[in-house]
Amino acid sequence: MKVQSSIEKALEGIEDGATLMVGGFGLVGIPEKLILGLRDKGVKGLTVISNNCGVDDCGLGILLQNRQIRKMVSSYVGENKEFERQFLSGELEVELLPQGTLAERIRAGGAGIPAFYTPAGVGTPLAEGREVRSFGGREYLMETGLVADFALVKGWRGDRMGNLVYNKTSRNFNPMMATAAQVTIAEVEELLEPGELDPAFIHTPGVYVQRIIRCDNYEKRIERRTVRG
Repeated sequence: MKVQSSIEKALEGIEDGATLMVGGFGLVGIPEKLILGLRDKGVKGLTVISNNCGVDDCGLGILLQNRQIRKMVSSYVGENKEFERQFLSGELEVELLPQGTLAERIRAGGAGIPAFYTPAGVGTPLAEGREVRSFGGREYLMETGLVADFALVKGWRGDRMGNLVYNKTSRNFNPMMATAAQVTIAEVEELLEPGELDPAFIHTPGVYVQRIIRCDNYEKRIERRTVRG
């Protein structure tokens, strides 16, 4: 059965050294409860593919503080001081990518596309030692598709077959990551019976989801709150 009875059960099989994709953008659409479950599980040496690494005390930042992450593949790191400290001290390996390149590498991995060419990064240190080819008089950098052992994604609604619907901008990286891992684990706020979701509005078909769990009591932190003076 796809429906899991506990976070511990949902995370079974994730061991030291695993490669994970973790959905979210900033703190929006992150699988809060699965991340906390990884903290409690204590696995180490993780390679994490995610747009960013949360903040110091929320999201993936919690795993950084516990020294559970060995390498980050990301496009943005500006909100996490611990990320900066570990990187500059040589404790954390980082592969920094243009955001569009990161998104396309994940999409390509999920689609079974081993490599593609993009103009992003040509003529920069990112292209050093890498294959660059010319098409139509313009140079392009070769990038490879990304895949992972596990993908952790956050849905708004899901059903027992694993079909998922995301809430507005929380969709972000979640749908493409769900396609690009050997095992996709989804946490949702509402768990429905098959047929209760309108099939015309399903964002991730259940064929891509191997495990699903309903969670509640979400914090849903605001990454940077601004108010008018």
